[in-house]
Amino acid sequence: MKKTVSRWLVDVWYKDPFIGVVLMPLGFLFSDFVKFRKFLYRIGVFKKHSLSVPVIVIGNITVGGTGKTPLLIWLTKLLESEGFKPGIISRGYGGQAEAWPQLVTKNSTTDQVGDEAVLIAKQTGCPTAVSPLRVEAGRLLLEQFDCDVILSDDGLQHYALNRDIEIAVIDGERRFGNSYCLPAGPLREPIDRLQTVDFIVVNGEVSEDNEISMQITGNIAINLITGQQKPLQEFTDCHALAGIGNPDRFFKLLESAGLNCKTHSFPDHYKFLPGDILFPGTLPVLMTEKDAVKCLIMAGNQHWYVPVTAIPDANFSGQLVSLLRKKINTIRSLA
Repeated sequence: MKKTVSRWLVDVWYKDPFIGVVLMPLGFLFSDFVKFRKFLYRIGVFKKHSLSVPVIVIGNITVGGTGKTPLLIWLTKLLESEGFKPGIISRGYGGQAEAWPQLVTKNSTTDQVGDEAVLIAKQTGCPTAVSPLRVEAGRLLLEQFDCDVILSDDGLQHYALNRDIEIAVIDGERRFGNSYCLPAGPLREPIDRLQTVDFIVVNGEVSEDNEISMQITGNIAINLITGQQKPLQEFTDCHALAGIGNPDRFFKLLESAGLNCKTHSFPDHYKFLPGDILFPGTLPVLMTEKDAVKCLIMAGNQHWYVPVTAIPDANFSGQLVSLLRKKINTIRSLA
């Protein structure tokens, strides 16, 4: 049922020109609610919390995948190369831990802390904590690790946490769909929210002068069981599955490498069952790395995942590091 509803909504938001119009009044109500909630934070009715180190939020204004997780992983490596000691916080979407906040360790499961948190901690090796209240996750990291900057995975709309730098990530192909707010369209906030962020990073081709281009690349597959690595070009026919915000982007990546894929799409953060990833015959099954962290316990030798890497425009590195150092100097001058 969830799978069917998810596909229907995507069709409404990005393809159907009529149903979104019918739902538009609900979109206006949601937009007004978002603006009123933000106003209550601004005047102090809802309390904002700060951390003792700079906070960088990497998020989006649309529902669904835009490529923010690969960008966050890239950012951690950039900051480490510049001498920073980043920590990472996340909501832990899908996690069912008995208490919050939770540190993400090598023993953490996706059932406890969510799939994205496990993937990020695995990829970066950075201290990572999750909590629906992100400030609690940030405080836990600062208590237990010597972090000097915190990266928030998502959380652009989590106004309870003050932030020093905001990065909004946009899907360059789908952009904003019909440009309506939920439920009529895919927007979590009106498009003019982008006027207040520090950087707009577009996964694909940019269309505005203030946007920064980013490409997502992946050219190898890694076996879930053996760890063997193979170039994508060595595969021909395969099953391809994806439980991410925009499965078509993953399928197009495989097709561009010359693979003939039988595709199987699932909702974002989908909790896989063995029957979802086991198919008759001997064809290899390729999936995203985000899905692989959930499917490992039920995988066989035919299952492979495709790691991807974010490559932003070359100028972005210098711009971000320069702004971060300015923010740090400001914090120190006020201390």
